[in-house]
Amino acid sequence: MWPILHTSLLMLVLFEYAFSSTASSSHFSSTCELQGQFHLNGMHKAGDVVLGGLFQIHFFTTFPDLSFTSKPQQLTCNGFDVLGFRQVQTMTFAIDEINRNVNLLPNVTLGYSLFDNCLTLGVGFRAALALLNGQEEQITLNKTCVGSPPIVGIVGDSSSRSSIAISSVLGLYRVPMVSYFATCSCLSDRQKFPSFFRTIPSDAFQVRAMIQILKHFGWTWAGLLISDDDYGLNAARSFQTDLSLSGAGCLAYLEVLPWEKDTTELKRIVDVMKKSTARVVIVFAHENQIINFMEEVVRQNMTGLQWMASEAWTASAVLQTPHLMPYLGGTLGIAIRQGEIPGLKDFLLQTRPDLLHNNSYENSILVYYLEKVNFTTSFGDRVSFDAKGDALPIYDVMNWLWLPDGRTEIQNVGEVKISEFKGEELIIDEDKIFWNLESKKPPHSVCSENCLPGTRMVRRKGEPECCFDCIPCSEGKIINITNSLECISCPEDFWSSPQRDYCVPKKTEFLSYQEPLGICLTAASLLGTCICAVVLGIFTYHRRTPIVRANNSELSFQLLVSLKLCFLCSLLFIGRPRLWTCQLRHAAFGISFVLCVSCILVKTMVVLAVFKSSKPGGGANLKWFGAMQQRGTVLVLTSIQAAICTAWLVSSSPTPFKNTQYYDDKIVYECVVGSTIGFAVLLGYIGLLALLSFLLAFMGRNLPDNFNEAKLIIFSMLIFCAVWVAFVPVYISSPGKYADAVEVFAILASSFGLLLALFGPKCYIILLRPERNTKKAIMGRGIKS
Repeated sequence: MWPILHTSLLMLVLFEYAFSSTASSSHFSSTCELQGQFHLNGMHKAGDVVLGGLFQIHFFTTFPDLSFTSKPQQLTCNGFDVLGFRQVQTMTFAIDEINRNVNLLPNVTLGYSLFDNCLTLGVGFRAALALLNGQEEQITLNKTCVGSPPIVGIVGDSSSRSSIAISSVLGLYRVPMVSYFATCSCLSDRQKFPSFFRTIPSDAFQVRAMIQILKHFGWTWAGLLISDDDYGLNAARSFQTDLSLSGAGCLAYLEVLPWEKDTTELKRIVDVMKKSTARVVIVFAHENQIINFMEEVVRQNMTGLQWMASEAWTASAVLQTPHLMPYLGGTLGIAIRQGEIPGLKDFLLQTRPDLLHNNSYENSILVYYLEKVNFTTSFGDRVSFDAKGDALPIYDVMNWLWLPDGRTEIQNVGEVKISEFKGEELIIDEDKIFWNLESKKPPHSVCSENCLPGTRMVRRKGEPECCFDCIPCSEGKIINITNSLECISCPEDFWSSPQRDYCVPKKTEFLSYQEPLGICLTAASLLGTCICAVVLGIFTYHRRTPIVRANNSELSFQLLVSLKLCFLCSLLFIGRPRLWTCQLRHAAFGISFVLCVSCILVKTMVVLAVFKSSKPGGGANLKWFGAMQQRGTVLVLTSIQAAICTAWLVSSSPTPFKNTQYYDDKIVYECVVGSTIGFAVLLGYIGLLALLSFLLAFMGRNLPDNFNEAKLIIFSMLIFCAVWVAFVPVYISSPGKYADAVEVFAILASSFGLLLALFGPKCYIILLRPERNTKKAIMGRGIKS
């Protein structure tokens, strides 16, 4: 009823222009005679300006037998529609209110000519032609043979199908048609329907409003029933497109309701619905189709569904019966905006549903002025049309309430509208909604449950996208987006939790001071350092004894210091790698060991020189191995290694690196050597000095002496070389922290080997066999062992 009042008020804009542009013209004898009339149910009132109207007063039409052998009988309409009759009365009330208001149309009486369309295209089209042509037996044309329609415009039709057919004809003559109920989005095409307007939002907005309700309640799996006409087919097209674009869900089925009572087809549709898991059913259809359909629903006793009604049947009183409410109770529907019209209730209570017959028409006008309409009613609603002839969209959300005493009530539970600032907006009061279910709560209607965190969606072949399976994400990946097709990889430094529902920091691995292996290696390093300090103390205390002096005490002291540095440098390989430790560890290791091996090499050379000097003519050899020459040789040899380390650090310095290649769930902190060539040259130089020391010592292994240090050097170099030859392949094949552990072990093993081999026998004599620590014993003339 609310859009009817709006529609009637809109026509007022035309009336003022109608009289201002009507010019008197002379007439001549040309006349037109009406050849015949359709029998139409109508309601008429004479006036200076007449407004036409098409309304649904009956649901069904009975057609006579069309044998084409004689003039057919008139059709008859049956199935009284209370809502349609109220709409007719609302329009007559609005016109009476306009006529009583002297400020609106002074000295002009507004009339009407209203027809029943019987919810049938043929009847509605006949009524529209009757309004367009008039029903006078004879009319006289002006000298140009052009006449104006006897009506200023038509309010109607109620259905989209009829409005499409009628507007396509009325548009040829620019006769405005303002519908209060036709919602098909196709009617917004101004090329096809230039004179069509409507005060109800189009289905394009109605579909989006329903999708918002589906999203609000989490209904992603729904069925759709439509009428077999432009209204239903266009709604289905919009629904499928918008539902897919919004990602709000999918349709479990799409069925077309027949116009006639086709029992077989209706039974098939109900069977499809019963087999489906969808608990929500959306219906874009007309009352007469739903009446036939609900008979089959009742026959099969199909309950437990949540119905959603389009505006075509949301307020249908004929469906709100005790017989149907067990099935339709709790229906949510999109309804035309409602409002209270003062005086209308009393007017309707005094009205009898009799259709009167009276004919009186006048001509009226240009659609141009109707397009300029923009006003606010006394109730606060703004009325205007956009470029497509559509009014500002707003719908009420209605709920069919089934009261305990058996009465039915349709209550407003919300609204859907387009806000100037917020866009499309759904406002709904869930506490007021009546749910016709045992749980008294909103139904659960999904094809597949949302995938839980830690799983991803795999669509089922041949089924809608809302039907899917959920499979666990692989390690290192999670899923936080509901129903995503792909799992999300955790950042590089993170790993998935056991449930794959969130990312956790990866465990870090490096040779730590807190773990048993790190503790053991640290203890060994400190033990070696302490032993070196003790040996250094012993040698210092007994520095004047023959055994210390005979074995080049200065080089022995340098060797002990270098061994101490070798033990300490191993600590740089323990702990979280940092830039300075990565750069320092190999440089300290390389220089310390070159210093150590250089001292051994010089010791070996001195031993050989001493024994050669004891032979005739060999004294000249000793001048090349004085204290200064020994220090200089050690310094030069060590400086070469320092130069190698410097070049390596400058060209391609070792750096800390987070290695994620060894393990998926761990980050291995390690030092990359930067330049493999630099590392190889460093090790190669140490090996070269060690090999040279071994060869020289081997040459002096048989020199006569009771205490020949060359033998100790040979033994120490064998240990040293064996350790580092074994180190290379083990180091290369060891992952992560174990590579550092291997290198530390090699440093400690070779350092302990040198320390024990070179200084163990000497400390044994100094501490436990002092009788052998004499010059005679050393020269082989003392106590025999």
